[in-house]
This record gives sequence, C-alpha cells and structure tokens, in this order.
Amino acid sequence: MKVIPTEIEGVVIIEPRIFGDDRGYFFESYSQQQFDQQVRPIRFVQDNESKSCRGVVRGLHFQKGAAAQSKLVRVVRGRVLDVAVDIRRGSPTFGCHVAVELTEENHRQLFVPRGFAHGFSVLSDEAVFQYKCDNFYAPETEGAIAWDDPDLGIDWQLSKEEIILSAKDSNHPRLKDAVELFDYQTDYYA
Repeated sequence: MKVIPTEIEGVVIIEPRIFGDDRGYFFESYSQQQFDQQVRPIRFVQDNESKSCRGVVRGLHFQKGAAAQSKLVRVVRGRVLDVAVDIRRGSPTFGCHVAVELTEENHRQLFVPRGFAHGFSVLSDEAVFQYKCDNFYAPETEGAIAWDDPDLGIDWQLSKEEIILSAKDSNHPRLKDAVELFDYQTDYYA
C-alpha cells in the first residue's frame, strides 16, 4: 500500500497495490501490519456500510471525548467527495479541510484521525460507502458541524438544488458556534 500525505498532518490517502489481468483484479484492502507501520498503530472495532443516491451529503460528524473515532473510509461502488475537517482548537490547521475523491475505480481510502469532523457527498447515481472505526458508535457523544458552514468553504461538487440532507444534518451549528470540539494539545489516542 502507498500512503500519501495530505496538507493536514495525520490525514492520509491510502492507495492499494492492484493486481489486474484478464479475469479482473485483486488488491489487499486492509493490512493491520502495514497500517500500524505506515500510518499509526490502531485497532479498528467496527465496520459500517451505507448506500446513498446522487446528491446525498452526510456530515459533518464526529464523536466527542473518550468516544472519539478514527475512520478509514472507502467506496465500493460509485464516486464520492470525502471530506475531513480539523476541529482541534489550537491546531495550526483548525477549520481547514481535506477533500478527496474516492471511487470504485481508484480504490483510494482516506484515514480520518480523531479530532476531525467527517462527511461526504455522492457524485455518482449511487454509492456504496464503507468505513472502519476504532471506537464503537456512541449516540450520546455525537457531535456535528454544518455541512455548508461558509467559514469552511467546502465545495461539495453539487449544486444546491441537487443536495439531499437528512433532517438531522440540516441543523448543525457552524464551527465557530460549536461548543464541544477537540483540543490540539490532547492526545485522544492515549
């Protein structure tokens, strides 16, 4: 696997080594050993999958405190724009984001560390999205930032008319109004 740094430290793109021939292709989608050596030691405990139609925007979500999650995300079918926003107060990249296109063709994955809000937009007719988490889902610790916060300046690559949101994702606070975020000096992996 090839690890590609992004403009925000800790957020990395992972490209698998793909072996293709007349029959199709094969690649290793995850190796604990390689991940621990090249990205960071981690233990994923939960795998999730969602299916969404074109125009769906999910996010920007995170879990607070001891329930904070790292995510390793990928697309099995379709195409999404995947976004990680640094929400660690005091970070030199606080409020900055990384946006990466993940597709069934490029097989890329994005690692989103603890201390980041995560979301994605569906750019194909349909997308099947999978992600690994290193902490279990804990609804009482859910946090979120408005997907359309103008201070973040995220281009979701969809027109306003195309965007489909859940009722829940329509009402999140802007980053500047969020109360419970993360602190850059705190090690959320300790």
